[in-house]
Amino acid sequence: MKETKKKKRRQRGVALILVLGSIAILTIMLTDLQDETTSELSAALADRDALKAEYLAKSGTNLARLLIAAEPLIRQGISFFFLGRQPPQVPVWEFADRVLGAFNDEEGSQGFALLTGTDFSKGKNLGIEGGKFELTIVDEDSKLNVNTAARGDQINELRLATALLALMAGDRYNPMFEQRDRDDNFTDRATLCGAIVDWADPDENLFPCDPTNAAPPTQATEDISYQLLKKPYFRKNAAYDSLEELHLVRGVSDDFWATFVDPEPEKPKKRVITVWGQGAINVNSANAQTLLAVVCANVNPQTTKMCNDPLEAQKFLLGVTLVRSFTAGIPLFSTGNEFIKAMQGQGMVGQLLKALAIEPVTFKLASDAAKMVTAESKMFSLYADGIVPGYRRKTTVRIHTVIDFRGAPAPGAPLGNQTTSLTTGAGGSSPASRPTAGTGGAGGAGGSSSGQDLSAVMAPNPGGTVVYYRME
Repeated sequence: MKETKKKKRRQRGVALILVLGSIAILTIMLTDLQDETTSELSAALADRDALKAEYLAKSGTNLARLLIAAEPLIRQGISFFFLGRQPPQVPVWEFADRVLGAFNDEEGSQGFALLTGTDFSKGKNLGIEGGKFELTIVDEDSKLNVNTAARGDQINELRLATALLALMAGDRYNPMFEQRDRDDNFTDRATLCGAIVDWADPDENLFPCDPTNAAPPTQATEDISYQLLKKPYFRKNAAYDSLEELHLVRGVSDDFWATFVDPEPEKPKKRVITVWGQGAINVNSANAQTLLAVVCANVNPQTTKMCNDPLEAQKFLLGVTLVRSFTAGIPLFSTGNEFIKAMQGQGMVGQLLKALAIEPVTFKLASDAAKMVTAESKMFSLYADGIVPGYRRKTTVRIHTVIDFRGAPAPGAPLGNQTTSLTTGAGGSSPASRPTAGTGGAGGAGGSSSGQDLSAVMAPNPGGTVVYYRME
């Protein structure tokens, strides 16, 4: 009896231990299941928000393309204000966020309503719920295009070289060229200028980057400087595909990048150099530093004060900024020739520059200078951010698209000869009356229809042509 009692005492609490052990095991399993489920849910929500943000960014991109495409119609509507003069291009891209606010979130819609006095209470299918897009449109024709060297002719190479040297001129930049680069070499202005040109030009000879010397390029091969590096590689010898590719050019240091290429990464409008663009620089949208480089590339820098005197150069930069502040963003020039005349002291803007004590310049050849400038932009970078707010986080997707509007028809314009070919056949019959495939008629093979379909695909898009696309 005593032994039985002792045995029961020893077994007392076993059930409690088993229960506690079971609870511990279940708790671990439940915690693991909860963590796994939470992770899967978070991943699903992140994928959902990322997809939504992507399409918000795409919506912003397409709306921006529509806005820029409609600019010729807007310009035509205000032509009567110019009393017979050719109206300048309207920089609608500078006001994209406000103009497209009606299609954005509630805050954007309210801003558009206040701007235009529009009542959205009766509107349908307007606005976005659960997210928004933010747009930054950069006029690439306001930048110095280093890809003009890829055209393969010496004239464009010399124009680019003179502009690059003028951009880098000035004693304030001397420290940049007096220290060793990332490859432990010294690179002066002419060497760096030549390296930028040689990376894109199609020939194999070193470009001297000396506009004062009309001699042909040297016979030394372009790859010599790259093969002598600690980690040798070959230069591309073709057009730049992206701006980041400039990092591969020998001598392009971080200081050069931060000074001349992309001074403020969060503000792409501050960029000075581009790898896109039609080649000519828009004098209405280019910053003062780029305009100074264009002027100094076409004058004798030794006899032009603004090109050899830092104080005169600063006076020009401040003068251009001041004149533009007077106009409140209204374009000053209808053509590139008007800018050339203004720099020569002619016209209203030329007289205004004189009043600001900016001396007129004498171009080597005004016609050559006019070829480097324009008053109408055709290439644009669209930075569209799709933003979806969430609990303690925000999902953002950025799409960078470069659009070429050269040759793009106005929205709603007939697509040239394609309209006729789609409405009447070779014999004058309409598409409905022509036999289709399988009917045994002459058009049974479907060749005419496929030709028309191909013509429709190849027709210019009013929204321009995408030449670069990147999603981040």
